[in-house]
Amino acid sequence: MIQTQTKTFTFDEFVTWYPENSVPHYELHHGVIVEMPLGTGDHSDVTGFIASEINFEIRRLQLPYSIPGDCLIKPVRNDSGYKPDVIVLDRTTLINEPRWKKESVITIGPSVRLAVEVVSSNWRDDYFLKASDYEEMGIPEYWIVDYLGLGGRKFIGTPKQPTLSVCQLVDGEYQVAQFRGDDLIESLAFPEVRLTAEQIFRAGLSPTEPS
Repeated sequence: MIQTQTKTFTFDEFVTWYPENSVPHYELHHGVIVEMPLGTGDHSDVTGFIASEINFEIRRLQLPYSIPGDCLIKPVRNDSGYKPDVIVLDRTTLINEPRWKKESVITIGPSVRLAVEVVSSNWRDDYFLKASDYEEMGIPEYWIVDYLGLGGRKFIGTPKQPTLSVCQLVDGEYQVAQFRGDDLIESLAFPEVRLTAEQIFRAGLSPTEPS
């Protein structure tokens, strides 16, 4: 994560600043524009695998959902903006999103059926910053896919191991269930999905790496 500006920005200023057709991805963290590091091949494999499997479920069940190619989430606070690794939108609610058509910006939490962050070296953002903001927005389900076991011990235990944390909104607060190894993922958004944590983690392993 690389800070790109020394001044602080509001979300609207960030959207205006954002370069058109930019290859690097940027987020706004507490008023600071940061360039998100280019993901490793393994990180991209995990992200792509999740998006592919979820998209299959959307098509199989003919759900009114979509996975957009580009999307910014605006939290309640006006000094942050995020681009999840995978985001599933409820298309029936987008008519209520004032900024979607022109800017691909989501401001209403329930428009998001599922947000997914695949953990990399900046794991604190996923566990601390984004979990708090997604909860406050009312995003009903948030996955933290820590396929390398990088997160702090307070989040994934000791010894550290690959962990998929599913945060589901209950009475306005996230309740967290964790999945490892052959555990089947339990999702409110996609209750029929049949994926184990290990299947997702293995998508980030090259053929020569041990499981």
